Amino acid sequence: MASMFTSKHALLPLTLFILISSTIASSRILMESSTQPMTFQYHNGPLLSGRFSINLIWYGNFTPTQRAIISDFVTSLSGLQSESLPSVSMWWSSIGKYYPVANSKRPTSLSLSMGKQVVIDSYSLGKSLTTRQLEGLAGKGPQIPNSINVVLTSSDVAVEGFCMSRCGTHGSSSKATQKFTYIWVGNSETQCPGQCAWPFHQPIYGPQSTPLTAPNNDVGLDGMVINLASLLAGTVTNPYGNGYFQGPKDAPLEAASACPGVYGKGAYPGYAGNLLVEPTTGASYNANGNNKRKYLLPALYDPTTSSCSTLV
Repeated sequence: MASMFTSKHALLPLTLFILISSTIASSRILMESSTQPMTFQYHNGPLLSGRFSINLIWYGNFTPTQRAIISDFVTSLSGLQSESLPSVSMWWSSIGKYYPVANSKRPTSLSLSMGKQVVIDSYSLGKSLTTRQLEGLAGKGPQIPNSINVVLTSSDVAVEGFCMSRCGTHGSSSKATQKFTYIWVGNSETQCPGQCAWPFHQPIYGPQSTPLTAPNNDVGLDGMVINLASLLAGTVTNPYGNGYFQGPKDAPLEAASACPGVYGKGAYPGYAGNLLVEPTTGASYNANGNNKRKYLLPALYDPTTSSCSTLV
């Protein structure tokens, strides 16, 4: 019989990230004055190791082009195809810095690959989903050992807590004797782009600035990539709530969410940092992917330097 556990590892709306980053900036000043490093603790639990496949479960209306934006990002994580630098795989490789402490006597490598894709465009559960229904969708996805099931909901699907307290979430589940991890990310384009697709939309709160041009010309999907990348980093380094995180267990700051609103060097609240700009379209990005895709990916906390690390 399936056993599902509600995840408490939610990715907060990005406008809240801006407010959090202001607090973190103030905290850094205090910590620097007392010569104390930024706290990021390993809680002795396992990290994901070995070969993992990422299964995509599309719920609602997504065009083939939109699905390609996400699937190209996932395949870019492995770096199997030639890419220009800086690359998505370069961004992902920095996750390896978390493993020496956690897995000193266990496998210290993780490789990701594209798994299966499931399209549920019939809205079989309706257009308003609860957290339990999301977990159910994840559980109905491919049950493959060493896999991460990712549920992606379209812009016309309302989800419990979406835009209010989260843009996505990750958690773990067990079915029979098998445990697997899952992620949910929603398309915020028509519901709350100022909260979950910043910096591609002007924020509802905080410092106001001109929105950046989305690298794939889709505010909703480019926002989903940011949130998926953040949650994927959290899933791998804190899969069961006892890995790497900062703060309380029920509201942790993880590998990416510990660096809110930071995408390039020089970032500060309301400013994403110094980014690369595509000369033809004017789109802002910091990572190159497969099929000549460009993406904007969040900074990751570097446990070896106790600081946020960016690609550019």
